[in-house]
Amino acid sequence: MAVPEQGAAECATAFGAPVPAPDPTPRHGISEVSAISGLSAHTLRWYERIGLLEPVDRSHAGQRRYSDADLARLAFLTKLRLTGMPVADMVRYVELLRAGDGTRAERRDLLVAHREEVRQRLADLHATLAVIDKKIDHYGGSDHPVPGETTTSDHSAQDRKSA
Repeated sequence: MAVPEQGAAECATAFGAPVPAPDPTPRHGISEVSAISGLSAHTLRWYERIGLLEPVDRSHAGQRRYSDADLARLAFLTKLRLTGMPVADMVRYVELLRAGDGTRAERRDLLVAHREEVRQRLADLHATLAVIDKKIDHYGGSDHPVPGETTTSDHSAQDRKSA
């Protein structure tokens, strides 16, 4: 049996840098996977219940044991969630994956559509960041005066207009 630190390191490696053909051997406990993935044990069980994960193997004592293949899928699923993909779309993706190679085009289309949504949100965030940067520049600072501005009373009227 692996020492806990070694097991956690292996779990982190499997989650953080999935390989093309991950090891299907069940060996990571739910607390290990939760700590590495940032997902709660409840969320991990829910992902299994709704079909995002295949039924997870169990130890002789009934404890869940996740494989590197499970961790690779979780790593991808967490990226999809982080980028705002609805869980229903994630479930659809996994269903298509289970259906086999005949669904490659449909899976690709789903990911392309999601990528476009992510790109639009990024563009919106960049535009919003530019507004915040402009406001920060407007305020300057005592140690970073804004060239050409001499009084704070001029700022007050402008601040009230632009929040």
